[in-house]
Amino acid sequence: MVRAYSRRDYIRKIPASKIVQYDMGNLTEEFPVAVSLAVKDPARIRHNALEAARIASNRLMQRKAGRLGYHLKIRVYPHNIVRENPMATGAGADRVQDGMRKAFGKPVSAEAVVKRNQRIISIDTTKKNFIDAKEALRRASMKIPVSCKIVVDKGEDLIK
Repeated sequence: MVRAYSRRDYIRKIPASKIVQYDMGNLTEEFPVAVSLAVKDPARIRHNALEAARIASNRLMQRKAGRLGYHLKIRVYPHNIVRENPMATGAGADRVQDGMRKAFGKPVSAEAVVKRNQRIISIDTTKKNFIDAKEALRRASMKIPVSCKIVVDKGEDLIK
């Protein structure tokens, strides 16, 4: 992989992250069951994909377990800044454009660099809401651009 472009001191315009919250639900209670979403391959996940996954999983957990029946946590942060070389379109674009000359690009987005088997979203909940937590993570995995697996971190003995 290419070295991360994350030194914000040298970047003029830093794109704002779309992720609104990293911790949701009941932040104080200790839950007996913990389930996580782990990526199968190394990848780069953009901040808008993480936000879409957060919304999808949080909405289901809030509806099924209530506001205080779970704790959802986003475990990665989009540090890496994505650059794009803007190409001109329309009439006369070929005369204005430089092509690949000086093609460093302008910052357009931010992404999280994740390794194989790294957990990106975790849900702590009760034994009663275990199936709902798995379904919430399955829905979140649909928004992530890499194949994922659901891992039970804590409470395997309670579920059986």
